[in-house]
This record gives sequence, C-alpha cells and structure tokens, in this order.
Amino acid sequence: MSRPLVSVVMGSTSDRRVMEHCLKTLDEFAISYEVKILSAHRMPEATLKYAKDLVKRGIKVVVAGAGRAAHLPGAIAANTTLPVIGVPLSSPPLEGLDALYSILQMPRGVPVACMAIGEVGARNAAIMAAQILSLQSSEVEEKLRDYKVRLARGQR
Repeated sequence: MSRPLVSVVMGSTSDRRVMEHCLKTLDEFAISYEVKILSAHRMPEATLKYAKDLVKRGIKVVVAGAGRAAHLPGAIAANTTLPVIGVPLSSPPLEGLDALYSILQMPRGVPVACMAIGEVGARNAAIMAAQILSLQSSEVEEKLRDYKVRLARGQR
C-alpha cells in the first residue's frame, strides 16, 4: 500500500467494529489509509503530537470516530489545518446522541464535518474523504462517478 492519504482515528479498539465500514469503503476506492487508536482524554499528549504531525507526514484527510463526549475529532481539528470528518459512535445510555451533539457543536474556527451515528456515518465518512481527495485525483473522481452510477442502479 502506498503512503497513507487518510488517517482513520478511533478512541478505542472496540470502536473498530463500526469504523471497519469506513476502512472497507476506503479499500473499495483504493485509497490508502492508516489506523490509529488515540484518546483525547486518556492520551491527550499523544493525540496532540499526532494531530500536529499529520500534514508533515502527507495525510490529506482525517476521519475520527468517537463516542460519548466525542472530543477526539475536535481535539484533532484544533491542532491541524486538514479537514476532519467526525463519526459519532453509539454507546449507552444516549446511543450516540451525546457524541453527535459533541461533534456538531464545535466552536467557531474549529470545524469538524459530522456524519450520521454509527455504520452509515462511518461509510459516508470514507465517501466524503474520497470526495475531498477527488479534487486533486482524477482516479478517485472516476471511482466516485462509477460508485454513483452503481448507487443509482440500486447496487451498493
């Protein structure tokens, strides 16, 4: 696999079950990625360093899945100029609404794109990353066009 263009970050290994939908979709578009487990609360210094080094390492888009307080996408967005796509993950007792609101309510100047809660959001985050990358890649743009044609035919 070539140098990763997308960083897929999640708060714990248990988040991988949902975020796997993002990874599979990136694979479908042949987009290179890396996977990292970080926590804005349990590993704040490592998260800060990781976010600050993203551009230097050639990453173009970040997808961050987080549940509950869901500070991971915002903590990364606060420390990079790259687009960050947040995926709220479901967990009791609020089943992801807390994560959704946390990601949506970023302060002015620190935007995070927010997808739907759970698997659909994880898949859409990968498609959004592909759309961002397609601005500079005709190969990715062609794959997106093909995907949209299949989608219109009822194929997924």
